[in-house]
Amino acid sequence: MKTGARILIEGLQREGVETIFGYPGGVVLPIYDELYDSSLQHILVRHEQAAAHAADGYARASGRVGVCLATSGPGACNLVTGIATAYMDSVPIIALTGQVPTNLLGNDAFQEADITGITLPITKHNYLVKQTKDLTRIIHEAFYIARTGRPGPVLVDLPKDVSTTQLEEETETIPAIVLPGYKPTFKGHVKQIERAVELIERAERPVIYAGGGVIAANASAELVELAMREFIPVTTTLMGLGAIPCDHPMNLGMLGMHGTEYANYAVTESDLLIAIGARFDDRVTGRIQTFAPHATIIHIDVDPAEIGKNKPVDVPIVGDAKAILQGMLGRLKKRAEREPWLSKVRYWKEKHPLRYRQDGKLRPQYIIRKLSELLDGRGVIVSEVGQNQMWTAQHFCFRRPRSWLTSGGLGTMGYGFPAAMGAHFAQPNEPVFDIAGDGSFQMNIQELGTVAAYNIPVKVAILNNMYLGMVRQWQELFYDRRYSYTELPAVDFVKIANAYGIDGMQVEDIGDVEEALKTALATDGPFIMDFRIEREENVFPMVPAGAAINEMIGGHES
Repeated sequence: MKTGARILIEGLQREGVETIFGYPGGVVLPIYDELYDSSLQHILVRHEQAAAHAADGYARASGRVGVCLATSGPGACNLVTGIATAYMDSVPIIALTGQVPTNLLGNDAFQEADITGITLPITKHNYLVKQTKDLTRIIHEAFYIARTGRPGPVLVDLPKDVSTTQLEEETETIPAIVLPGYKPTFKGHVKQIERAVELIERAERPVIYAGGGVIAANASAELVELAMREFIPVTTTLMGLGAIPCDHPMNLGMLGMHGTEYANYAVTESDLLIAIGARFDDRVTGRIQTFAPHATIIHIDVDPAEIGKNKPVDVPIVGDAKAILQGMLGRLKKRAEREPWLSKVRYWKEKHPLRYRQDGKLRPQYIIRKLSELLDGRGVIVSEVGQNQMWTAQHFCFRRPRSWLTSGGLGTMGYGFPAAMGAHFAQPNEPVFDIAGDGSFQMNIQELGTVAAYNIPVKVAILNNMYLGMVRQWQELFYDRRYSYTELPAVDFVKIANAYGIDGMQVEDIGDVEEALKTALATDGPFIMDFRIEREENVFPMVPAGAAINEMIGGHES
């Protein structure tokens, strides 16, 4: 005989799961009892939200499915922000939640919450398991759904009696996946690929606009080959950073609200825009009517719902980016270099580089550039949300995919620190840095307990300006410096870290930056750096050409 809890654990092992991030509670005790003897590594976080973010970080850094586990009611509800974060950025995670016994469902029993109802809009799919005999099938389906097509989170809600019910032990046959209505398209339509090839060969001023879908599809090599063979400049979204090496001659950097000026100029002047795994979101386009106004648009995406959703396109191609790019490369004939266009792009890059004030004061851009220089292509960089995120996106040199993790679509403060924990378990031989703001870091600061307990060697660089920096920046620029509830009290983060047994260093002088970073790299375990940066340093540039400024102002550290 075996219990549902054991069937669950065996199902996870069959799917290749090695690490779970979770927090126990009453109705998941049967599962935790099975975990006690299993080969799975369970990381006990200090808050369930951190479990979801850690699973997300693991998934982004590894390309595999991340797994988190929480109890019913408040435990499950505490996963919601992390699940929404993964959903917005198309990250494959499995959220396992405990639930009250099936005979108590709908009775408002202790710690009951309708978590499948709550998460319906922010999951790719979810399950409320009613019978133990369905567990093997459901776990298999959940992983398949999470990782195929457009990746995303799947939630499996497990009533306590489903975990405790025993079934006869017999040789299990893993059922074939039969999901009516779920048939993701992998190969693009041949005629559409041929139309795209014709447009590329005729274009004089083409630009590739690459998003996180390129990385999700493991299509970076094909992207770079297309850019090099056809001499097409590439601009990436925030989520696409690392899809093409930062120092590649065809790389224009990030576009949009906080992107490079030359990327925005190139898109505005282009006659052909090749969008790959990107969704024309508002932070990229500004006023959609004025985005790429002269361009014919090719849009490649695995999710047909994204094509034409925000911007009308001329050649839609639905399917896996890697397969479609391979199909295009097989049909393209090598053409002469587009020298007039590339010359113009080079002029923009020389005329409008990313700048910052270099006056001997401690500025965040210097810290990030120095870290980039020291790592020299190694490591995984995770950010929180706000100014720290944009400074990192602008000034760190990402040379490979899955080396940059951040909350793009939802913009979740508190994401970075727990996601960095997950990234370590995905890439244990790489240094992992969380670049944080003092506001974001305090949203999940309790995870210092987790990194201390497991000696997780995450390094945290806090760009501390004692403000909710991005909101303060908007208040400075558009609200006459009326800093309404954006100033934060001074916190000695090193002392807090020391209380957990973690070493750290406070830095106030630019001359001490390199020493702090080198000390962090040389430290075997976690290390906290509290950089007291210039308090009113801002992120520039801010708005793509032609954007309406009022449309770009958002809310939560946006």
